[in-house]
Amino acid sequence: METKTIKTDSGIEIKELYCERVPMDELPGQFPFTRGVHAAMYRDRLWTMRQYAGFSTAEESNKRYHFLLSQGVSGLSVAFDLPTQIGYDSDHAMSEGEVGKVGVAIDSLQDMELLFKDIKLADISTSMTINATAFILLAFYIALAKKQGADIKKISGTIQNDILKEYAARGTYIYPPAPSMRLITDIFEYCSKEVPKWNTISISGYHIREAGANAVQELAFTLANGKAYLQAAITKGLDINVFAQRLSFFFNAHNNLFEEVAKFRAARRMWATITKELGATDPRAQMLRFHTQTGGSTLTAKQPKNNIVRVTLQGLSAVLGGTQSLHTNGYDEALSLPTEEAASLALRTQQILAYESGATDTVDPLAGSYYVETLTNEVETAAWKLIEKIDVMGGSVKAIEHHFMQDEIARSAYAYNKAIEDKSKVIVGVNKFTSAEAAHPPVFRIDDSIRVGQSEKLTKLRAERNNDAASAYLAAIRQKAGTTENLMPAVIEAVENLCTLGEIADTLRGVWGEYKG
Repeated sequence: METKTIKTDSGIEIKELYCERVPMDELPGQFPFTRGVHAAMYRDRLWTMRQYAGFSTAEESNKRYHFLLSQGVSGLSVAFDLPTQIGYDSDHAMSEGEVGKVGVAIDSLQDMELLFKDIKLADISTSMTINATAFILLAFYIALAKKQGADIKKISGTIQNDILKEYAARGTYIYPPAPSMRLITDIFEYCSKEVPKWNTISISGYHIREAGANAVQELAFTLANGKAYLQAAITKGLDINVFAQRLSFFFNAHNNLFEEVAKFRAARRMWATITKELGATDPRAQMLRFHTQTGGSTLTAKQPKNNIVRVTLQGLSAVLGGTQSLHTNGYDEALSLPTEEAASLALRTQQILAYESGATDTVDPLAGSYYVETLTNEVETAAWKLIEKIDVMGGSVKAIEHHFMQDEIARSAYAYNKAIEDKSKVIVGVNKFTSAEAAHPPVFRIDDSIRVGQSEKLTKLRAERNNDAASAYLAAIRQKAGTTENLMPAVIEAVENLCTLGEIADTLRGVWGEYKG
């Protein structure tokens, strides 16, 4: 009797039964780290439980951070509004209608102080999802840490700082690729000397997946981008054994439990191979450490409470795959920013996985499964094929310039949505098991008047600061942008003297121009 063909979302065919044992002589904590980057994994230390949050003003976001800390989060994760992401102050004409909407508005060091009011940066780890203006937000954070009296050599956290995926999938870029890559390697160099515990980049597959990529594409394009960052830093003269230790990754977790676990396991093995081939000899420079966020694009506005189950399943895949930190989405995020109730439930989901599921009792609990080991190999093989195509083109920057990644993602997104429309792909509550009853959970809305308040703060700041000094520090950035000198010290001095995010971004626009895509 002919059995039906079943494939993963990446098109890998799934056999009815797996009986062949895959050779498995690897151990966790040892090259190539397929089974985990630490020998004891969660038996020694659980993943960092982060909840991504940021909205409205710095004052309002600060209240949410204190709430999350009171609920047991072990690290903060900051979302910034669109103007902050693309280098416009809140009072700029381009900011109208967007201030505080998808994250918090940060215009100056004063906003950063309000964002972390009564939170000691020396005592927490902070992740900031920011790319084109990552260098400015990092400067704000370092300046605030110094103001609080912290030893900046001991502060820890992560900036996303991954501009290549912006060109390929997300779109919040400012400058052309070459100067953008220069900013990233400046951050690598500065932090390796001055802020050695800071993760200088979180190479993001998350947004590639959100744009419509499948699991194999997410893996391949993310690692190809990572390879490009390694090569850029090596060209700048940096030691891969030093700077590669501070690179981290950011992956998505979708609903196909076993494919996601296989993706995470394959990612570690592939990155170990890439770093070794580029000259890394220190095991800590060969390890792929990653943060995971559950899939925003998988959340449905119809029957939104079904998303609680989806988020749990996705969080479990990240844990079984060996993540170092995790954000679980609120069930209501297809409708609005998460309410406090939804954010609290999302955190409780992680805590239940950690303390009640048994998934943390042993390292890499799915190792040796005929299915999981085979699928890990198949995901890896498919991802290498895509990376080889990118290498032939000359690497990620060239592949993006030739629209290779964008076109691959678009084709995948089209196929996925077509499958939902023709019901060959079942989404519970959307195209099967639907209900006529409409759900109306409480939603979280942002008031448009926030822009007025932010603009008033900017007017006051510019009236009270030393404008001659601010102009001088902006001029220093402009001058250094035309040299090979590291820009980070000049940017930190500028923000300490109350230059705004928009002023610094515009200064560099004047030197480098804007990328038009």
